Amino acid sequence: MLIAVESTIQALQAVVQDVPVGTNYALLQLMWVMVQGRLLVSRGAIFPALTGSGLNWSAARRCWAAMRYGAWQSEGLIEAWRQYVAQQGKWQEHEYDGYCGVAVDITAFWRPRLKGWLGKHFHNLAGRALPAVSFGVVVRVGQMGLQRVPLLKSLVRTDPEDPSDAKLVERLLHEVGQNLAADEVALFDAGFKMAALQAAEIKQAVVRLAANVTARRNYPALYKGRGRRPVYGPIVRPLARSYKGRTIDATEPDFTDAFEFEGRTIKVKGWYDVILPGVVPGPNNDTFDIYVFEDPLYHDPLVLGTTLPLRPVTSFALYQDRWPVEQVPLAAKHMIGAHRQFVFAVQSCQRWPELALIVGGILTYLAAALPPIPTGFWDKQPKSTPGRLRRLLARADFPKDYPFLPQLRKKQAVTDHLPKGVAAHRRTTVVI
Repeated sequence: MLIAVESTIQALQAVVQDVPVGTNYALLQLMWVMVQGRLLVSRGAIFPALTGSGLNWSAARRCWAAMRYGAWQSEGLIEAWRQYVAQQGKWQEHEYDGYCGVAVDITAFWRPRLKGWLGKHFHNLAGRALPAVSFGVVVRVGQMGLQRVPLLKSLVRTDPEDPSDAKLVERLLHEVGQNLAADEVALFDAGFKMAALQAAEIKQAVVRLAANVTARRNYPALYKGRGRRPVYGPIVRPLARSYKGRTIDATEPDFTDAFEFEGRTIKVKGWYDVILPGVVPGPNNDTFDIYVFEDPLYHDPLVLGTTLPLRPVTSFALYQDRWPVEQVPLAAKHMIGAHRQFVFAVQSCQRWPELALIVGGILTYLAAALPPIPTGFWDKQPKSTPGRLRRLLARADFPKDYPFLPQLRKKQAVTDHLPKGVAAHRRTTVVI
């Protein structure tokens, strides 16, 4: 048996071993089909993918039933996967000045023809919001060799009663704030606002701010001798801008500094203890710091806001770890093939993408843990990518003779007394 196949089976069975008997084995078979990329061949259809991998019709039905009706939750699978990764000891979490980054993002599985689903998400190419099933993705970021690898921490569903993105962001930030450890810092892109973070009481966060962001000092502006006394603090404008042909200068920074990062000299300016523009100064206000980084590798500066006192170099390094969160949806949608879906029940519309995101994270980890797999003789310097591992697994059959754990087996349930086929769902007329 190939080492890649054996490592994949070991990882999958470690994830599903605590699931009830019967469901765990069917779920393992389904996840095996997913890591093989069979959904790419079937264009997202579940049953053709299952039967195309060599499973008979009965086994395919059991796999679908395990996904739809099985007694499992994504939280349990993610926790089992976290324990397995910790036991392997290959994944090392990044740490900067005693803090570890927790990247947060929102992803969507587009369902333009799903009837009855009210949730929508903005599509950049379409330029408008399209029907989609959205999820909040929270990952921890670590290192394996020279590659940054995300490790799923949690997934947050949309509320079927209110599947709007605004409600999802509120639920996501609430869960992040509740489960954030003392040494963890939540990392957010510009899609999340500082006001929402403060409303969710997230005290440890680094968020990217807009280039035209403004803030205020946490003390009233000086009285100019006439008119009403100022209520709000002096305005803080990190970057200069122009308005109607008039240049508005940036606010003088509280400090300026520079540091070396990957052979580049990055200049930084900062403003301490500022508040949101509409907040009246007071001692109990939530304050934050603003840093502006000028990297010679990029044309536009990077503007970050931090809710806890961090060194500029620490904030910059932490925010670099936000990008691996994009890898989990990428692997789930395009490497596995779950970007096109054909499930329609409310539970299935959420369970199937959750399972795809979990399997995408597993495939990414295994690709980084195994030796690089060349595509062919011409691939002289292969990379450890999920696509290469998926192509190798696609050439292997499901190892039926593998010594699985005792609890991973088909459930021997007695069903001979139950009606089968059409007789199982045929309607009968009741004569009164």
